[in-house]
Amino acid sequence: MSLLSRPLVLGLETSCDETAAAVLDGDNRILGHVILSQDVHEVYGGVVPELAARAHLQKVDSVVNEALERAGVALEDVDVFGVTTGPGLIGALLVGVCWTKAVAWALDRPWVAVHHMEGHLFGPVLEDPQAEPPFIALLVSGGHTLLLYVTAWGEYELLGKTRDDAAGEAFDKVAKLLGLPYPGGPAVQRIAEDGDPERHRLPRPMLRRNQTVEDPAFYDFSFSGLKTAVIDLTTKLGDSLSDEAPHVAAAFQDAAVDVLVSKTLRAMRETGCGRVVLGGGVSANVHLRQEMERRIQELDAETGPRSVHHASLRLSLDNGAMIARAARFRFEKGESAPLDQNAWASLDFPGLRDGSRGITLPKT
Repeated sequence: MSLLSRPLVLGLETSCDETAAAVLDGDNRILGHVILSQDVHEVYGGVVPELAARAHLQKVDSVVNEALERAGVALEDVDVFGVTTGPGLIGALLVGVCWTKAVAWALDRPWVAVHHMEGHLFGPVLEDPQAEPPFIALLVSGGHTLLLYVTAWGEYELLGKTRDDAAGEAFDKVAKLLGLPYPGGPAVQRIAEDGDPERHRLPRPMLRRNQTVEDPAFYDFSFSGLKTAVIDLTTKLGDSLSDEAPHVAAAFQDAAVDVLVSKTLRAMRETGCGRVVLGGGVSANVHLRQEMERRIQELDAETGPRSVHHASLRLSLDNGAMIARAARFRFEKGESAPLDQNAWASLDFPGLRDGSRGITLPKT
């Protein structure tokens, strides 16, 4: 008889340029976990959708098989299949969705459609049992920037979101301007360590001291103006850019992090919630984590105990474990997807309500 805690959930993630699979047992222990990043996009300085879809198609079987082997189980042992159905690159998403539907049908197993960003929301709790609601969630990735008040799993108040570029996209574009490799986030962070953020002062878009909660821009983000400011700065620097690159990177990172942390602190003040959870690829940025830790302790508001929770680097990036965890939650709520369920490049965040326009939220 198997000693594994049931049910076993296999999570599959193919929304962008990582092919990832993981097996989770009934106690939410990660039994097998594989992430295969695609390096083909480095040549182009960004993800090429057609190449991403082809790479997923070529590697999905081997990635799942390796995850199963590490977990010590067979495909037939899996009780529930979960997969990212959106948002993301439609061709890439379809690879994972079609694979999952076919296997679930062949084995007569249920499968669960997972929202990619809800997956990121569940990532930290896989390693940190304290990352439980209620909390303020800052979800920052290459395609999304969201500020949520999470009162319970599945119940999300949308406080703010980006009005144009996502934080991760801005990091990638700035890295390209500085001649750094893709992906841009780690490259900018690395070179910024040798820079002085005060050498070149950059704007903090949509962040003003006199804003109130009634202001539509109170919680929202915008990074296009910051990106334009970096373009103007690099043009002005001209031939001296190579010497100034660390300082430009440090100034950009400092500005972006300042906006992200400041908006999160606003949410803490208004809700009275002292717990913060960081999710998404940009949450792996060391400067963001350190500034969030430092500034929440200086917060002039009554929130009770204050803490910041985030996943390890491995679970901050796109991965199958977070998808499996979100799939388990949805399955335990009685949800499963029909065989005609499709992938969607744009997909509504489940359980999301608008709490951003002066709505009074409950205290924790």
